[in-house]
Amino acid sequence: MMAAVRGDRAHVIAPLDEFYADVSAGLERASGPSQGDGVALTELEVVPPVPTTARVLCAGVNYRSHAAEADVEPAAAPNLFARWASTLVTDGVDIPIPSGENGLDWEVELAVIIGAPLVDADPETAHLAILGYTCFNDVSARTFQFATRQWALGKNADRSGPIGPVIVTAEEIGDPYALNLCTRVNGVTTQSANTSEMIFRADDIAAYASRCLTLLPGDVIATGTPEGVGILRDPPVVMGAGDVVEVEIERIGVLRNRIVAREPA
Repeated sequence: MMAAVRGDRAHVIAPLDEFYADVSAGLERASGPSQGDGVALTELEVVPPVPTTARVLCAGVNYRSHAAEADVEPAAAPNLFARWASTLVTDGVDIPIPSGENGLDWEVELAVIIGAPLVDADPETAHLAILGYTCFNDVSARTFQFATRQWALGKNADRSGPIGPVIVTAEEIGDPYALNLCTRVNGVTTQSANTSEMIFRADDIAAYASRCLTLLPGDVIATGTPEGVGILRDPPVVMGAGDVVEVEIERIGVLRNRIVAREPA
């Protein structure tokens, strides 16, 4: 179900797939008068706010500060890789360390949720098709990521894509390119930046991607992370079992997840 959050209560709008089949109607219901008292947020079982069919496109090295710490030149076009929707989890879900990894890395990112089909769009059209914005933590298994030139495994470990805690609509968010974002590991700040530092804005990324594939309502674009990732520290730092990672974006909220040992097969 999709629900509108008002204070500490949620008011049901529509089943998830029904909402994304007609986003305009869903938003109209969300902005209308509440039916009943709703449900306390503490009583809900929260799921990722996108359909299971969502495509998740992630922009790599999309902050100048991250490009500088990685000692790479900013790309001429968005550097996109894919995540599977099955990796998406919510606030509070434990993230296991894959076998062969001594720990996991953190990456705070602003994620964009597409609200209308996009084909061969320009950035202005893409901007109008954005439903809203949310937090994303692109938790990375670096050993698998850098074992080859393909990043798929390292970016798709089990339960490694925390997203949420809510979608803030484009109308509500104001300027999405003036938001402070940060990561904390065990309460210590490891990343702190502003979305104004992106190389390619979400509008540009969505427009670029739409020239190759049709973007659909519910698809996700993660817009990249700023400097401060663990792998590029000297010496490198990873999150081990028992560590707690939080990513926070101004005007959206906080995602908090615990790193745990992999469960036996």
